Amino acid sequence: MRPKLLATTALLALGPSIAAPAAWADGDDPGLGPEDPASPGAERIADTYWVITGFMGLVFLAVFVPLVVFVVKYRRRGRDRYADGLQVYGSTRLELTWTLVPVGIVAILIGFVVLALPSLNDFAKGYGGKTEEVTVIGKRFYWSYEYGNGVLTIDRLRLPLGRNVRLDVTGGENDVIHSFWVPALGGKFDSIPGETNTFYFVPTERGTFKGVCGEFCGLEHTEMTITVEVLEASEYDRWVREEAGRQRDGTSQLGRETFEGACAKCHGLAGEGDVGPRIAGNALIGDRDALVRLLEEGRGKMPAVGAGWEDRQYDALFDYLEKELGQGGDADGS
Repeated sequence: MRPKLLATTALLALGPSIAAPAAWADGDDPGLGPEDPASPGAERIADTYWVITGFMGLVFLAVFVPLVVFVVKYRRRGRDRYADGLQVYGSTRLELTWTLVPVGIVAILIGFVVLALPSLNDFAKGYGGKTEEVTVIGKRFYWSYEYGNGVLTIDRLRLPLGRNVRLDVTGGENDVIHSFWVPALGGKFDSIPGETNTFYFVPTERGTFKGVCGEFCGLEHTEMTITVEVLEASEYDRWVREEAGRQRDGTSQLGRETFEGACAKCHGLAGEGDVGPRIAGNALIGDRDALVRLLEEGRGKMPAVGAGWEDRQYDALFDYLEKELGQGGDADGS
């Protein structure tokens, strides 16, 4: 191999490892590792990632360094291009080494993963204290959250700091498979219609954490983002109690959240149209019965975004439409 080609190969192979320290030095995240964990389960996932990455680095060096040495040592050196190079015959010791060492590495990794990861839920369940239960429903193209006291929210999940959390992740009626994934808080859990995947974890850091739908689910898949806000436990208790009262008396933001989460992603924040048709000024918006039927059954490329909604969610949506778009029927369908 010519020296120039050899140097190019080495740079291509080592480029990421050369660039990463420079990125860290500038204070930028090079994107090579998981997000900073904010739950015990996420910490175990991060530990597993770094252990596997470390072994991958060792394997890379064990392969690449000898490769460069052999390329240099056994290069042609002016020999006729059709002449055979130096013949090196097999070595039983070497063959046993390159067979047993990879087997040993795989055994170590399997042992680490078996010990670390299957206990994620058991660790969280054994955390003690009150458990906050939330039902998570994935629908095209938004997330619906129902808390233990009946509070509903769309796309934004609020949780208490330092308290055990149980998420029951399921899918909407007649929907497709989604996947609930907030890397800083734990693993990835499928949202499957008719099935429930239970996910336990304990938020250990206050703040706002972002996630995505980890399963391609259709045209607006990229809009199906997840926001988890971790509050102090007392602040969370106050919010969930007060929000329950607001949703009972019709002063909550449920209507706005429903419109922005389930409607505006396709039809625009003002109903001006986007990937879906314009709905502002459409007479259908003022016909509650017809709109409820459309939302529950879908039509054409529009999924049944409202399948399974309660009356209070429809009431909140129509109140919002009437105030913001100047349209919407009252509760009795007029």
